[in-house]
Amino acid sequence: MADVETIAELRATVLRDDLERLGRFDEHRVRQRLRDSFSSRHTSVITVGGAFAGCVTLRPADDGHWLEHFYLAPELQGQGVGSAVLRSLLDRTDAEDAPVRLIVLRGSAAQRLYERHGFTVEHADPIDVSMVRRPGTPAR
Repeated sequence: MADVETIAELRATVLRDDLERLGRFDEHRVRQRLRDSFSSRHTSVITVGGAFAGCVTLRPADDGHWLEHFYLAPELQGQGVGSAVLRSLLDRTDAEDAPVRLIVLRGSAAQRLYERHGFTVEHADPIDVSMVRRPGTPAR
């Protein structure tokens, strides 16, 4: 819980461009939605060189897991850190034979990351894209 405000700020930074593009950015709401759904029990802080670099939540569900709040500092994006974290999580869920679901903003670069790791679109609306990855799906 000590990291919730740091994570809320990172969320606002990471999502700002996509939310503005979609006409959905609200300075207060972007942070409050994280605070309202934050689970310290299922959230891991990502560090690089001992410094805070991001976070990811892997929340258990009746039918697998939900991948939520996966944010990485902008200066570290595109360097393989996100892929390494995602591979580690997916190795764990594959060992459990559990599917993983997530929701990503339409048009976000993150969707390409998820597709490279075997996620496919289940449903899309004008704002959100729901994706799933079945156990053992290979990365591309």
